[in-house]
Amino acid sequence: MSSYQEAVAALDQRGFTRMEFDLGKIEDLLDVLGSPQRAYPSIHLTGTNGKTSTARMIDSLLRAYGLHTGRYTSPHLESVRERISLDGEPVSEERFAAVYTEIEPLAELVDARSAEPLTYFDMTTALAFATFADAPVDVAVVEVGLGGAEDATNVIQAGVCVITPIGLDHQEWLGDTIEDIALAKSGIIHAGATVITAVQDEEAAGPLLERCAEVGATIAREGGEFGVIERAVALGGQMLNLQGLGARYDEIFLPLHGEHQAQNAAVALAAVEAFLGAGSAKQLDIEIVREGFARVDSPGRLERVRHAPTILVDGAHNPHGMAATVKAVEDEFMFRNLVGVVAMLGDKDVAGVLELLEPAVSELIITRNSSPRCMPPEQLATIADEIFGEDRVHVLPEMPDAIERAVELAESDTEGGMSGVGVLITGSMVTVADARALLKR
Repeated sequence: MSSYQEAVAALDQRGFTRMEFDLGKIEDLLDVLGSPQRAYPSIHLTGTNGKTSTARMIDSLLRAYGLHTGRYTSPHLESVRERISLDGEPVSEERFAAVYTEIEPLAELVDARSAEPLTYFDMTTALAFATFADAPVDVAVVEVGLGGAEDATNVIQAGVCVITPIGLDHQEWLGDTIEDIALAKSGIIHAGATVITAVQDEEAAGPLLERCAEVGATIAREGGEFGVIERAVALGGQMLNLQGLGARYDEIFLPLHGEHQAQNAAVALAAVEAFLGAGSAKQLDIEIVREGFARVDSPGRLERVRHAPTILVDGAHNPHGMAATVKAVEDEFMFRNLVGVVAMLGDKDVAGVLELLEPAVSELIITRNSSPRCMPPEQLATIADEIFGEDRVHVLPEMPDAIERAVELAESDTEGGMSGVGVLITGSMVTVADARALLKR
């Protein structure tokens, strides 16, 4: 493979959206690569919402402690290189191409003896693990792609497992109930692991506790062993007082918005404490913790990409995520006129998401994102009309037009000048990626 572009093209040929859950193939590929995932300890994350933000916080805290980190998350916003980070930065094009060149012929051997070829996600997972081994890293922070038990990342058998809040999403793959989804996600818990879990509904907590008992894992729960003591809105984010596994950590500035991000911070802190062996007999250095959190960013999660008027992008794509987004917007931004721009994938709970968004925005612009799975704007508008009323819903299929119209509608409220008016672009991480690409230009 002579270039990064050729490597990406070859990867794309495996089908960006094709899903097949077969751990046997990824295990075969990693075996012939020499099991790179065994070259370093890992922290493994699953859950419905908050995985990437929490992974980025864990990564930043570990780097503040001087550790070399690898981070694997998905999806990406601009480049597939974002999925594979070394010490907080996306892997270089040269390294990506070099590792792909090493893996591709071995992947073809695995493909030849399988009914279906390795997927796009299988390959990026193998790329991440091999890249981390080559670096080398001191620790890998690994986010599942979907679910847990049958996810390609579930070959690491991590010593620390993190479970962010579990809700309904991906029902076609994971099951129709929160209990079913939690059961699938509990599969990342292996013998002897330490499990750090956010507060869960009773339906989700049951399978997690049962899995821990079954394999002899230790569990620490938000609200019991750790949690958020106090939070206050601050310029550019929030100030937190956190209870860790064995100590209290005060005056933590987190440059992210929303109560849900405070929860993610508490989970991340507990995970790092567990990994570093902190607890009742040992606590982390408060200044290092402050430094780690102060450096956190999470693109596409209530991210301000423009001022005057304020334009926010947020990847909320299910009711649980939209509820957190709306609460954060209402608590932390003083909008008197907020216009929504929405494009969603067709397999999501569109009505559930729009019902939660409705009270927060004055008008709604329906558009299309670049995913082949995007719900047609006319179909999305039909659902939105029932929730918002036809007079508040506008359809502009081309996203540049949709954003321009949203800005015009926001600015039409001239009562207080540009202060207090804004645009929220949401509904999918693909929508966010498309909008960021337009607005950054």
